[in-house]
Amino acid sequence: MRSSGHRIAGLFLRMFESEVRAWHGREPLGKVFWGYGVLASLVLIALYILAAFQGRIIVQQILLVFFAAYTAWILVAVWRCAAAAQPLWRSLARSLTVAWAGNTILVLFFLQLQLLLELAGR
Repeated sequence: MRSSGHRIAGLFLRMFESEVRAWHGREPLGKVFWGYGVLASLVLIALYILAAFQGRIIVQQILLVFFAAYTAWILVAVWRCAAAAQPLWRSLARSLTVAWAGNTILVLFFLQLQLLLELAGR
């Protein structure tokens, strides 16, 4: 008989099976790049903008932390999934991944700085 911890872990793995497969480089590059990368990032950005317009600093902070963690996951997933792609798509995806990482670091830094300045001004 399995313990409740094993059942919960099994349920978690089944719920996120595609994401785990992406992490290991076993999902199609297009699905990971466009679906998990571009589309999901746009949703997170929209949530952040909404929180910013509403002045919800705590929500913004939580979203920044989540976005940083999510970006780390998606960058690794895209890089690994690119290994199985055709050479042109592999090179493009990996080049864009490097640019994406640099852009994300700068954006997160400046958004965090803005939040800290807002908190200091209150």
